[in-house]
Amino acid sequence: MTKSPTLSAADRTKLEALIGHVFAEKERLDRALTHASARTQKGANYERLEFLGDRVLGLCVAEMLFRTFGTATEGELSVRLNQLVSADTCAEVADELGLHLYIRTGADVKKLTGKRMMNVRADVVESLIAAIYLDAGLEVARHFILKYWEKRAVRADGARRDAKTELQEWSHAKFGVTPNYRVEERTGPDHDPRFTVTVEVAGVKPETGVERSKRAAEQVAATKMLEREGIWQKSSAGN
Repeated sequence: MTKSPTLSAADRTKLEALIGHVFAEKERLDRALTHASARTQKGANYERLEFLGDRVLGLCVAEMLFRTFGTATEGELSVRLNQLVSADTCAEVADELGLHLYIRTGADVKKLTGKRMMNVRADVVESLIAAIYLDAGLEVARHFILKYWEKRAVRADGARRDAKTELQEWSHAKFGVTPNYRVEERTGPDHDPRFTVTVEVAGVKPETGVERSKRAAEQVAATKMLEREGIWQKSSAGN
């Protein structure tokens, strides 16, 4: 991560080429890359931009999903949206852009690793979106978002996520509740047990899964509910 107060002309040219936009107000780009821990004047960081960028990203991704998946239910669209605007995906975009080469932080933040550092990279992507939006408007911001998110939306269509995670995101979006898992029964010998688990989401019929471990049974139950509610298509395995 860089310590210089502003981007060099060479770095700005490289980054603007990746973004697909030449900034009219260069300060916006510098601010979008400045963490609050950097020793700059009060408020000269990306925190406010991150707030706005999160909303612009959500709008553009929602619009893209609505257009791309014309037969998807509201629940499926919500799950896809949550996945694509998540910190994981935003950090992935940051890595593709190489933003770690340009982010300005204080010494304490430079030492962060793992999820906390991932969150910084994700925040910078959102602040960058806001900077583009403020500098050039929604169409240019949408162009940037489509460039880096559309391929991820299509790729996500071909692979299932963790069923419990997907069910939780859907139930939060649809009903504002968290799924509840309950072990109904444990049978069989210790070397070959069978767990029967029921998952309940307020507002829909519960589902039950049976497997050799509690977690596996939870996954089966979650999968059944996702398929029954039309969030997932039924697999060939017929879970």
